[in-house]
Amino acid sequence: MTLVPTWPSGPHDSQPLLALLDNAVLWWGLAACGFAQLSKLGVELVVHRRWRPAVLAETGGMPSSHSALMTGTAAALGWERGFDDPLFALAASLSFIILYDASGVRFMAGRIAARVNALPAELWPAQPGEVAIPLKENLGHTRLEVLVGSLLGPAIALPGLAWLGSPLQLLLRFGLLTS
Repeated sequence: MTLVPTWPSGPHDSQPLLALLDNAVLWWGLAACGFAQLSKLGVELVVHRRWRPAVLAETGGMPSSHSALMTGTAAALGWERGFDDPLFALAASLSFIILYDASGVRFMAGRIAARVNALPAELWPAQPGEVAIPLKENLGHTRLEVLVGSLLGPAIALPGLAWLGSPLQLLLRFGLLTS
């Protein structure tokens, strides 16, 4: 007996790209993540008074985009499927793991990296041709950064899901795609 993989049955069986564009939960979770990451540029400008676009590609900082992604996706999944659905329970559980990891393990790993970087260079004998590169220190988030990100996620995803729908629905609504 041979098992043949198939696409799940749904309105877009023959068009996986349309199915992906119709996944509002995914897109609004990603939108929350993107908004959180972009807002780091504003925080950098207001708090530190400097224009540093590099923060857009860095981990850590205010707010946590990972937290926004996970809580936004979990909230949107709960809104769409019901908050009593086992998939929402799974998404919420994974969110808690991500939030804990960002403010715990990754945050402390960054602090350890800062201490290692502060050690004298002569403690680390370099191999011929090797360039000493300091360890990355900004790995995780403070609890406040995680909290703000986790509140931002549903604040972006739920209104987007309820008022605008999926990218496919938007394309159809504005006549950029015909059904």
